[in-house]
Amino acid sequence: MLYVHATIITVNGARDIILDGAILVQGNRIAAIDKTNVLLSECPYEPRVDLTDRIVIPGLINAHMHCAQTLLRGTADDLELVQWLCERIWVLQGNFTPEDGETAARGSIVELLRGGVTCFLESMFSDRYGFDGLCRAVEQSGMRGCLGKIVMDIGTYAQDPKWAMHPGLIEDRETSLGGALQMWEKWDGKANGRIKVWFGARTPGGVSDALYKEMSEISRQKGIPITMHCAEVPADREFFASRSHNPTSYCSSVGLLGPHTVLVHMVHLDDDDVASLEKTGTHVVHCPSSNSKLASGFCRVPALLEAGVNVALGTDGAPCNNTSDLLQEMKLAGIIHKVRTMDPTAVPAETVLEMATINGARAVGLDKEIGSLEVGKKADFVAIDTRKVHLQPWFNPVSAVVYTATAQDVELVVVDGVEVVKNGKVVTMNEAEIWKEVAQKAKEVVRRAGLDEKVKAKWNVK
Repeated sequence: MLYVHATIITVNGARDIILDGAILVQGNRIAAIDKTNVLLSECPYEPRVDLTDRIVIPGLINAHMHCAQTLLRGTADDLELVQWLCERIWVLQGNFTPEDGETAARGSIVELLRGGVTCFLESMFSDRYGFDGLCRAVEQSGMRGCLGKIVMDIGTYAQDPKWAMHPGLIEDRETSLGGALQMWEKWDGKANGRIKVWFGARTPGGVSDALYKEMSEISRQKGIPITMHCAEVPADREFFASRSHNPTSYCSSVGLLGPHTVLVHMVHLDDDDVASLEKTGTHVVHCPSSNSKLASGFCRVPALLEAGVNVALGTDGAPCNNTSDLLQEMKLAGIIHKVRTMDPTAVPAETVLEMATINGARAVGLDKEIGSLEVGKKADFVAIDTRKVHLQPWFNPVSAVVYTATAQDVELVVVDGVEVVKNGKVVTMNEAEIWKEVAQKAKEVVRRAGLDEKVKAKWNVK
């Protein structure tokens, strides 16, 4: 298939932008990329798709996502973190069934695909959500999923016993680590390599040192990557201090640092932490909407980037963002550090697009296959329709993508050479059926958790 007459932002090594460009897809790979007239002359009989007035970018990579939490959108708004977590989110998640988990995964994937995300990293899918259902949803959808199965053996958060998990979420070593290994053996590499199974470790304080060390050793032996929340809130920093550590020295002590690890949030860091992340090649995921809405703080993204740390981008879950629109997340990532540093050049649009594409691919270990549009790489790309008033005029296509476009502007999504979104609609899954299932299952979870009166509107509803 030949995709023609597009403005193509390649994010290749030279950061080429091709006006009136074309992409030739053969199988699941990019066979050629050049000016439209060049490829039309070379491939005159190839079936073609006209992308006039579209901007084409590499498939977006959401490097931090909680698929189960899509059922919980809007159930914990405007709450302080402890109340948000212990009185709402953990209680709701502790009442999930495997059917709820699969419905949530299907809803998450449809939302991600419609927003141009072709690959995502699930952070901590619990045993009770039904990991098989998550994998089935990814398999059916046609997208890529790096799927973290939760690893834990302590049911509290940080060092405060009041921050206790709902009993329905607590797992021991055998269920969490053992279950993750079983799912890795069953699903890793399935769906033509689109499914990768990860360890999704709980935040320090939720995992014993012994289990961290065991998981880290298995990770190195078997090549299973690790993702983990870290240094998100001041309480995390207090936990590390209680162990005579800072965030990265603690992670180093249990074998977590390295290019096999993706640490999420990383808000409360000192200069030593930044240097340690760069030295070890550990990846960081920035979640600006979540950090803002939960008042967690500002990640030191400019300092991390300046030090050479690979920083990717994530939306986090629906209760702390309310959307999985990575395009909107890109805009906030480009804006928030300007006011924080009082420097409008702090994180430019081009850097943000790198965070959402090639940096994300590097974080999940797939940068040789995806994250940029180059000959020989997998055909994962997105077309954004600029034939709308709010997207005109544009002069710099990167600026238009980062600061103006939203998920509603995504028209076409190709993953592994297959068109999975056409005309703004997912074609591999039944969207109407899924949104009805999501609405129904969400109400059932809230009712089961006994929180009907807690999540309703605060103003009078007549």
